[in-house]
Amino acid sequence: MSARPHRWLYLPAVFVASCASAPDRETLSRLHGVDADVAEVDVADSLERAMTSYRRFLDETPDSTMTPEAMRRLADLQIEQQFGIIGDGEIVELPAPELTAHVSAVAAPGDRPQSAIATADLSESDEAFERRTTEELGFAPAANLNFELPDGRIDPSLSGPLEAIAIYQRILTEYPSYERADQVLYQMARAYDEVGQPDDAMAVMERLVGDYGYSDYLDEVQFRRGEYLFTRRQFRESEAAYESIIAMGAHSAYYELALYKLGWALYKQEFYDEALNRFMALLDYKHSVGYDFDLAMVDDDERRVADTFRVISLSFSNLGGPEVVNEYFASQGSRSYEDRIYSNLGEFYLEKLRYQDAAAVYASFVELNPYHAVSPRFSMRIIEIYGDGGFPLLVVESKKQFATQYGLQGDYWHYFDTADSPEVLGFLKTNLSDLASHYHALYQDEALADERQGNYSEASHWYREFLTSFPTDAETPAVNYQLADLLLEHEDFGAAAVEYERTAYDYAPHDQAAEAGYAAIYAHREHLAVADEFTELGIKRTTVESSLRFADTFPEHEHAAVVLGAAADDLYAMNDFEAAKGAAAALIERYPASDPDLRRAAWTVVAHASFDLALYADAETAYARVLDFVADDDDDRPALIDNLAASIYQQGELANESLDYRAAADHFLRIRNAAPTSTIRASAEYDAAAALIRLEDWAQAGPVLEQFRAAFPEHELNSEATKQLASVYRNAGQLDRSASEYERVAAESDNAELQQEALLLAAELYEQAAELGSALAVYTRYVDAFPRPLDLAQETRFKIAGIYEQRGDLAQRFATLQAIVDADATAGVERSDRSRFLA
Repeated sequence: MSARPHRWLYLPAVFVASCASAPDRETLSRLHGVDADVAEVDVADSLERAMTSYRRFLDETPDSTMTPEAMRRLADLQIEQQFGIIGDGEIVELPAPELTAHVSAVAAPGDRPQSAIATADLSESDEAFERRTTEELGFAPAANLNFELPDGRIDPSLSGPLEAIAIYQRILTEYPSYERADQVLYQMARAYDEVGQPDDAMAVMERLVGDYGYSDYLDEVQFRRGEYLFTRRQFRESEAAYESIIAMGAHSAYYELALYKLGWALYKQEFYDEALNRFMALLDYKHSVGYDFDLAMVDDDERRVADTFRVISLSFSNLGGPEVVNEYFASQGSRSYEDRIYSNLGEFYLEKLRYQDAAAVYASFVELNPYHAVSPRFSMRIIEIYGDGGFPLLVVESKKQFATQYGLQGDYWHYFDTADSPEVLGFLKTNLSDLASHYHALYQDEALADERQGNYSEASHWYREFLTSFPTDAETPAVNYQLADLLLEHEDFGAAAVEYERTAYDYAPHDQAAEAGYAAIYAHREHLAVADEFTELGIKRTTVESSLRFADTFPEHEHAAVVLGAAADDLYAMNDFEAAKGAAAALIERYPASDPDLRRAAWTVVAHASFDLALYADAETAYARVLDFVADDDDDRPALIDNLAASIYQQGELANESLDYRAAADHFLRIRNAAPTSTIRASAEYDAAAALIRLEDWAQAGPVLEQFRAAFPEHELNSEATKQLASVYRNAGQLDRSASEYERVAAESDNAELQQEALLLAAELYEQAAELGSALAVYTRYVDAFPRPLDLAQETRFKIAGIYEQRGDLAQRFATLQAIVDADATAGVERSDRSRFLA
């Protein structure tokens, strides 16, 4: 409150010395609520001496222009002596309850977020609020005092103030032209007020107002008059007093209070529209002088502002529903503090449990001001109100509206920076999560089967909104996992797999990553189970890729080995032998202690893939390892043994192709020991002999063929082995053994020509080996078996005859020659050299 200008009257030094500490401008309110000065100074003595000086001056000095001034000073000192040091003129208001603020749940503890709604403590009843805010400010009389004692004497404790009143009255009577008559009236009103005579004080103030409209005390006196009339419910009359102060302008220290109390006077008369105008005028004034409605201040100024907001809420409430606020500002113009009006009214309705009205107030502001800084906070408050009121459906709808309006892709963020609104983003994040979870739960509710598709779409939408809005948030992986679960439940397996993989691999490491990676594989395999022939291969490939990624990323997972093994199997089935072998080998290397069946399968893939890649040595090693896991009575064992043998055999084939017949023979022969029960062992040994024959290693080739023939007597190549043996022994110079094998060839063959040829060759070899008996026997067998063609038979008989001749058996020689002649005669053959045979 601004200070009054001092207007001291220059008196003789005796006055000034005794009163220099008294202020010139006293106010009615300064006589209340001031503690006595108990400091050890001789103030009372000084006041007494000062009053004695004034009395002496008045008694001893002739009447002059100084007389009324001295009288006034004397009366002022008597009041001061009675009631102590006068106050500083400030209005003394009753204490109000502490301010409270609704703080959104998303605000950090201890902060006063932008969404806080400053209001008076609404736990104070409307009645208590009106009683407190409409009390007379700082002018209540000290007591109702009796001035006369029972014997009729004046109470000596009040002699000073009563004497002062008498002096003031005397001054006004005897000195009607005294220039400080307004001050005299003011002080006299103070005195009446202090001694408990408010009606007399009011009469004096009425005189001051009527006669001294120019007085510096006019605004305070008018305010006092207004308070006097207001507290006596003369609201209409009090209006004029308050209006006169407002007319003086904002320079008056009572300007704000006059606006405030005038608003109340109109409110009490139920002129709510006019009352609102005055209360708004007060807030307009506060705004014009730079009052910060957002700054927390715990003082009378803020309490009065908060009380003004509350009485405005009362006024709007009396005028109708939430719509009247919009109508008021539409007709009276917008205000920069409009959001405070709405928030206070909303909280007022909420205190009355008028949930719908409270929410409607906030909603109307948001609708009218979608891009206002507080609109998100108001939208947040709507959700809280519906939650407090127990309206779950409205909570959900409000959350959806908030999430749509303040989603990060919304227009609101074209005007504001998200970095400046952490509490709004926090609430948005919570809303999106709540909405997604809500609709996900509804989707899972079997009782809502008819609404299943709609709830699925809603849940999916809000999950994706969360992921788009908060891609790096710590909660995002869990939300992504929930989306994947929803898709899996909906049997959208391909999309579910994608989201599980995103959860597993696209975020910083988190607790659910490994399980998400495993779930992705499950989803892929479910997708594969329903794939058609056109999509099966592509889905299988993505399944394998996901499996390999999982195994590489989470090698410690309990199912990593199984996943890797399944991937190896799939790769082999897709003929991707190189990748299959690599995956299986990785399983074997990483998980040496894994389940034996799993390792057997991995070794099997390595073996098969190696064989298909023509890596036969690797295949041989792998098949041998597989057989380590296979029991003797296992149905798979024979085939695996054959595969082992085939791996070795193929190494021999490769050696053959490179003309390395020695290596080829060695490989073929290894099968005998490595896979003795193999079905291809016989062919291998035969081929080993063939390789040795190519090397002309007759010494080794013969035994190999002999062993082959002995081991596989029923083999289809047995006859061929005999032929080969005959050739081998012939080349080795073992003519008799060769002849014997040719005899066997003839005996085993069904081909007459081959028999003839073999018998002749055997006989010739016997003959060359000087085994004449064996030669003779074979030649004879030949002639007996094959008399035709005659020429060949006759030639053979000549050889028989020659052998007899060598043995000296001339009779047999002659008989043989005679047989030749007889055969010719029978056949009608004429020989020119017949005599030669008979000679």
